[in-house]
Amino acid sequence: MTKEKELIVDGQNRGKEYSAGESRDSGEQAKNNIDSIFNAFIKHTIFKNKFVLQSNYAPENIPHREKQINQIAPIVAPSLRLERPSNLFIYGLTGTGKTLVVQYIRNQLFKKAKDQQVCVVMPFINCKLRKVADTEYRILAELIKKLGGKVAATGLPTDQLYKRFVDIVDEKKQIIIVVFDEIDQAVKRIGDEFLYNFTRLNTELTQAQISMIGISNDLKFLDSLDPRVRSSLGEEEILFAPYNALQLQDILRHRSNEAFKSGILDNGVIEKCAAYAAREHGDARRALDLLRISGELVERDGKKKITLDYIDKAKEKMEADKILIAVENQPKQFQLVLISVLQLYRQALKENESMIFTGDIYNLYRDFCVRTQTECLTQRRVSDIIAEFDMLGLINAKVISKGRHGRTREIRVDLSENLREKINMILMNSLNLT
Repeated sequence: MTKEKELIVDGQNRGKEYSAGESRDSGEQAKNNIDSIFNAFIKHTIFKNKFVLQSNYAPENIPHREKQINQIAPIVAPSLRLERPSNLFIYGLTGTGKTLVVQYIRNQLFKKAKDQQVCVVMPFINCKLRKVADTEYRILAELIKKLGGKVAATGLPTDQLYKRFVDIVDEKKQIIIVVFDEIDQAVKRIGDEFLYNFTRLNTELTQAQISMIGISNDLKFLDSLDPRVRSSLGEEEILFAPYNALQLQDILRHRSNEAFKSGILDNGVIEKCAAYAAREHGDARRALDLLRISGELVERDGKKKITLDYIDKAKEKMEADKILIAVENQPKQFQLVLISVLQLYRQALKENESMIFTGDIYNLYRDFCVRTQTECLTQRRVSDIIAEFDMLGLINAKVISKGRHGRTREIRVDLSENLREKINMILMNSLNLT
């Protein structure tokens, strides 16, 4: 008997005919495959508590940061007598424990303030987040929200918002210590005037007092500020040095004992993770991410041990993820130049070419500026942005001479096709070109 035919229409098999039986069989098979994958993850796990390897985990003890804890605690301690602490700036490269230590001290300060029955508030602002710290208005709105007030996302004059913030702060006798994490990111977006305005608020307060803690990955952050702003800010500074390989091993062993079941880590895994992270300025966060992602890849492959080769696989995955995050957070002009590079390079590969040139990139960039209604930068500025992509490792640019016609850059994109397509998709969405 002839099987009844049905048309399967989807993104990949449009117009292709399958028998009704084949369709049901393939659908059932897909369901069974998913069930078996889920069941395998439920029954088999190498993790005991994966959360301890994640960046938002707050350990009870922070090894190898006792010195910094003992430096910061006396600076914030006067708040327990309702005296305004000094402003504090904390510097250090990524993954050196700056935010972790501040959060740890914050929690301890809250406990002691509760015992002493004094009001100490320590709102935490992540300046890297968009729609939180990309304007002075949004920073104030976020602070008001964290202090229990309400404010419209936009619409009020900034000076009126300052007044509302002062009114909320000065409702009672209290100390407010505002923590600006990655403060350099906010200054890059909106300038340093908001810091000056913020430090002047104490002159308007009668009951409360405000201090701030700024956390930055930029060791030269204060040097870039206006001298007037620096004089109103800089009271205390603390530097967090990178972890060395032995310290990273110690941190990894401590966390891995809580994170994994017994016997999961092969010999040398801890040492290899620590060595990779030590090469990248002693980044403990990177070391922990390497270990966690290695474990996730092992589980996906149905294995029972994290071996050395999985550390390499995790490293490759993290490199790709880091590039995608960097691309997503670039300013609009950078994104316009990058999408011009990628699309031109894709066309060159179709024509069996392996190089593209600055002038061609600029022409396509101008077209994208028109499409997105964006002001067009000069060719020299676009050339500078291309040089920055080279430093970030997104492209490989070689300066060549064209004689009396000047110099240009010969550009190659040293990223996998899969990664190029992911970046292109991010840029298309970000620039509303879809």
